[in-house]
Amino acid sequence: MARSDEAQWWFHAVYEAVQEIPPGTVTSYGHIARLLGRREQVGVCLKHLPAFSDDGDHFFHDQNVPWQRVINAKGMISPRGPGGASRQAAALRQEGVTVETTALGEFIVDLSIFGWFPTRLPSEEDATTGADDE
Repeated sequence: MARSDEAQWWFHAVYEAVQEIPPGTVTSYGHIARLLGRREQVGVCLKHLPAFSDDGDHFFHDQNVPWQRVINAKGMISPRGPGGASRQAAALRQEGVTVETTALGEFIVDLSIFGWFPTRLPSEEDATTGADDE
């Protein structure tokens, strides 16, 4: 089923915002939504992020959108299918993020160390700075 223009815009806005999260940091689904000024579910967008393919079907895909940098507001990696949380933890560790494993086998990141919670997206800061220079 094709997405509406509005839904397509939202998915692209989420993917572009996630691309701005610096390597070695994480943020929450809710923070991305707040930065974009909407309440829709960021997790749904990331769940439907297509895998990279050589045929170039998708502009946004799992190789150019750092999906692994988005976790829940408690610092936990949300479970998603078999091995999904482990794969996300491994990807974060490759970026230098310390991912601990709780007694229940859940993965958690210390947001006070690795959290990225700006009040505006860097691209918005750049746009504002450029406007002030004119």
